[in-house]
Amino acid sequence: MELWLHSRFVLMNLEQLARVLEQLGCPIEKSATLAAQLDKRARQLAEAKGRSHEEALAHLLSLMKQGWAAKEKGL
Repeated sequence: MELWLHSRFVLMNLEQLARVLEQLGCPIEKSATLAAQLDKRARQLAEAKGRSHEEALAHLLSLMKQGWAAKEKGL
């Protein structure tokens, strides 16, 4: 199953977020911890920037996807 990032995210629990992270390249053994950290940061970012949690989460996931893609290419 391939996941595409959109600016609108359906509310998801941490287990679902961990699976999304795994699909983007996160190591399975780190995905649950990273999901919790990412959710917390998205909430902080949403509050600080006046965005929705979903927008903040989509932004952070996009950045992570770019970072993992660059790492796979050896950059």
